[in-house]
Amino acid sequence: MSSLFLPTAVDLIKDVIETQDATLDAAAASMAQSVSRGRAVYFYGSGHSTLPVLDVFPRYGSFVGLQPVYDPRLMWFNVLGPGGVRELLWLERKEGYVAQVLQSYHIGPDDTVVVYSHGGINAAPVEATRYCHEHGATVIGITSSRAAESEAGRPMVGKRLIDLADICIDTHAPAADAAVEISGLPRPVSATSTVLTVAITMELVARTARRAVDSGIALDVFASPMADGGTGNEPVFAAYAKRRHRLEDVDN
Repeated sequence: MSSLFLPTAVDLIKDVIETQDATLDAAAASMAQSVSRGRAVYFYGSGHSTLPVLDVFPRYGSFVGLQPVYDPRLMWFNVLGPGGVRELLWLERKEGYVAQVLQSYHIGPDDTVVVYSHGGINAAPVEATRYCHEHGATVIGITSSRAAESEAGRPMVGKRLIDLADICIDTHAPAADAAVEISGLPRPVSATSTVLTVAITMELVARTARRAVDSGIALDVFASPMADGGTGNEPVFAAYAKRRHRLEDVDN
């Protein structure tokens, strides 16, 4: 059997390479500036858009200055019942909730915030963007124009992520997200947005590192035990804790 999903994923990544280079560069410039100033690049998503957030730090090959925003209520750990999909889908559409999450972080004018959302129409990404703008941060949206502009892409809270983000990176993922048509099935299978957002995120990590190093900034890189003779990451954890404390001290 020939591959079904992989060629589609490769083609979509090629679309990103061909159309988003300048936007990726602008995003990396903002991210590198935040890291170089001792501030943070925050990453936020809900539902399946928490997956690239989980992959950014601590992740082998990432570095201090990249700060995930975690909220277990916006991550499913069940299918039905507590922690399930219905509850999560309701909560990410609930106006006023996201500010309660983000106020536990210390977002300011020198920070960059990456907001993930396939369609960018729910309250979660829209209100996250507005909150970050109110605190002076630069917002990078990673979303799909095809989803935002589809018939189902009507904004729930007035605007869409694609309308509000300072820098918007287009994944080109199809509106339905799933992309493989199987004869005999009424709906496509195999979602594309996670592959694309993770690939885009790793490109941003690499470009940000390149810019930071070119500016003379030393980075504390989280490394696999298979690298560097397995010397450990305690210095990285210490550098991370130091930066977190500094962010909190500045804001207080």
